[in-house]
Amino acid sequence: MLPLSRETLGLILGTIGVVIFGVTLPMTRIAVISLDPWFVTSGRAMLAGLIALVVLLVLRKRMPHGRDFWMLLAGSICTIMGFPGFTGFAMRLVPASHGGVVLGILPLAVAAFAALTAGERPSRGFWISALVGAALVIGFSLRDGGGSFGEGDLLLVGSVISASAGYTAFARLTKSRPGWEVISWAVVIGLPLTIPLAIFTAPVNLHAVPLAHWGAFLYLGLMSQYIGFFFWNTGLAMGGQARVSQTQLLQTFVTLGCAAIINGERVDLLTWAFAIAVVAVVLVGRRARIERIAR
Repeated sequence: MLPLSRETLGLILGTIGVVIFGVTLPMTRIAVISLDPWFVTSGRAMLAGLIALVVLLVLRKRMPHGRDFWMLLAGSICTIMGFPGFTGFAMRLVPASHGGVVLGILPLAVAAFAALTAGERPSRGFWISALVGAALVIGFSLRDGGGSFGEGDLLLVGSVISASAGYTAFARLTKSRPGWEVISWAVVIGLPLTIPLAIFTAPVNLHAVPLAHWGAFLYLGLMSQYIGFFFWNTGLAMGGQARVSQTQLLQTFVTLGCAAIINGERVDLLTWAFAIAVVAVVLVGRRARIERIAR
C-alpha cells in the first residue's frame, strides 16, 4: 500500500473533524432533554478546559499575552459560551435537522466576517451568494415555522454570529501558534466562568439523568468542544486551508443523517433539498473573489 501524501492525510483528518462537529446538534438535542442548557454550555466547556489545562501544563506552554490574549478571550466567549449557549436553547425549540440546515450557512458567514474584519472587499458574486443563502435559510425557517420566524431560529442566528466571530479570532491566532494550542487556551481561559456556572446549574439529582443524556453531554465536552478541533486544525495545516475547508460542506448532511438515526427525526425530501441548495450557494460564495482593500 502506497503511503498517504501529506495533503491526503490532511483531507482525511479534516473530514473526521467535520463529522465530529456534524454530530453536535443531535447530541445537544439529547443532552438538553433533562439537563439545563446553561449546564450543557458551561459543563462541556469546563470538561474540555480541565483536560486542556493538564495538556498545557504537561507541555509547559505559556499563555498568550498582549493583543493575542484579548483576541483569545473574545474568541473564547464566542465559541465556548455564545455558540453552545444559543444552540443549547435552540435545540429545545427546534429539531436538530432544522438547525443543521440553518447552520449550513455558517461557512459563508465566517468568510464574510473574516473578510470584513480583515479589511477585504468581497466581490459582488460573494454578496449575491450570501443574500441567496440567507433567503434560503429564511424561507426554510418560515416553512418549518408555519409562516413565522420563531425563537429557535433567532437563537440559531445568534449561534451563527457567535461562531463567525469566534472562528475568525481563532484563525488569526493560528497564524502564530498551533490550532490545538489555541483551542486549549480558549477553554482554559474560560474556566473561572465555566466552573462556577456549571456547579450552579448542575442537576440536583445526578442519578435522575439518563445515561444516554450524560453520554451526549460527554460527547459535547470531549469531542465537539475539544478533540474535534485537533483533527480539524491539524487537517487544515497539513492539507491546506483552501482544500480541506471544502470538507465543511459535508457537515450539514452529517447533521441531517444523525438527526434521523440518533434522534429519530423525520427528515423529508424538501429538507434535504433546502440543505443541498444552501450548501451549493455556500460553495459558490466561497469561490467568489475577495479583494484586499489598499491602505
